[in-house]
Amino acid sequence: MKLEVTIKQSLTEIEESEWNQLGEADYPFTRHEFLLALEQHHCLLEYGWQPVYFLLHDGASLLAATPCYIKSNSYGELVFDHTWAQAYERSGQNYYPKLVTAIPYTPATGPRFLIHRQISDAQQAHQLRLQLIQLIQQFCQTHQLSGWHLLFERESIVKSFTNHQLLLRYDCQYHWHNQSYQNFADFLAQLSSRKRKNIRKERAAVAAEDLTICRKYGDQLTDAEWHRVHQLYAGIFQRKYGTATLSEDFFRRIGRALKQRVMVVLALKQEEIIAASLFFVSDSTLYGRLWGCEEYYNHLHFECCYYQGIDFCIENRLQHFDPGAQGEHKISRGFLPQRTCSAHWFVDQQFQQAIGHYLQQEEQYIDQYCTEMLAKSPYRKNA
Repeated sequence: MKLEVTIKQSLTEIEESEWNQLGEADYPFTRHEFLLALEQHHCLLEYGWQPVYFLLHDGASLLAATPCYIKSNSYGELVFDHTWAQAYERSGQNYYPKLVTAIPYTPATGPRFLIHRQISDAQQAHQLRLQLIQLIQQFCQTHQLSGWHLLFERESIVKSFTNHQLLLRYDCQYHWHNQSYQNFADFLAQLSSRKRKNIRKERAAVAAEDLTICRKYGDQLTDAEWHRVHQLYAGIFQRKYGTATLSEDFFRRIGRALKQRVMVVLALKQEEIIAASLFFVSDSTLYGRLWGCEEYYNHLHFECCYYQGIDFCIENRLQHFDPGAQGEHKISRGFLPQRTCSAHWFVDQQFQQAIGHYLQQEEQYIDQYCTEMLAKSPYRKNA
C-alpha cells in the first residue's frame, strides 16, 4: 500500500484528536497536549530544538508519525554524545545539525514511533515504522544532517531494525517495581533489616519537621501554586548556574490539559510551599521528572521524589516507577538497575563503523556496571 508522506514543523498543523489516536493513549509525553505545550511556551527553539514531525497517511487517515527535532547542540537529550561531536570536529566535518527522535528533556522510555491504535497487526506496525525510518534517513541525507538519533525507545522495537544500520547504545537507570505491595510497610518488609531501618529513619526525620506533605493532580493546582512550583524548579538551576528550560506557562498548560496525568508533591511550611516534585502518570507507570526546594531539610528530597512516589504507586496499583536518570543512591531505596536503549545512524559510513566498534565495547561496560549495581540490591535474598 502506497502511503502519503507529509512533514510538518508544528503540531498546530495537526489536529489534536487525530494525533492522539496514535501511540499509547496513556503515555503522557507523546500526547499532542504535551508536545504542543513545549512548542508554544518557549521550551524548544530557544534551546536548539527545531520540531519536524514525520507523518504517514492513508487517504484522510493518519496511520503513523514520529516527533523529531533538528538539533544544533546536544542539550537536553541525556544520551551523551559530546565525544562524537569532538571527533567530527577533529576530522573537519560538522556533527551539527543532526536529527533526533526524542521527547525533549525527558529520558523516559516509551514509544517514539506512534502507530494508530486500531492497527493490531504486528507486521503492519513494523512496516510503518520501517517506512518512517527510511523517510528519516532520506531526510538527513537531503538536508545535510550528520545523522539520526532515536532516544529512549523500547529495546524490543529498536532491535527489530538492527539490520537497517541502526547502532544500539545502552545506559543504566534505576527503577522501582511493584510486587503487589499492599502498603509501604509491605514494601519495606522485603528489604534487608539495615536498609529498612534507614528508610524508616529518613521518613521519620521529615515527619518530625513542621512540614505538611501533600499530593495534587495537575488540574487541582491554582495558578499561584504553579507559579511557586516553577519558581522552586528554576531556583535549582539558578543556584547551579544552569538554565530552566521549561517555562511557567508550560507548567500551567500541562496541568490544565493533562489533568490527572500530572501529579505534584508539595511540601508546605506554615501554608507556604517550600519544596515540590513533579511527576507524570500513565496507566502502569509513574515518571518522576523535576524537583525544586527553597530550604534544606534533611531527607526531604528522598521523601518528595521517591517515597511519596512509591506510596502513590502502591495506592494506585501502578506497576512501575521511573524516577529519572542517574543516581546510584536510589539503589538503597528500592530502585534497581535497568538498561535503557537508544539507536544511532550516521550518514558518513566511516564514522558509522568507528562508532559501532565503540558502542560494542561500551555495551560490555554497561552490562558489567548493571551487574555490579544489582549486587547491591537492598532486597532480602528470599524476597
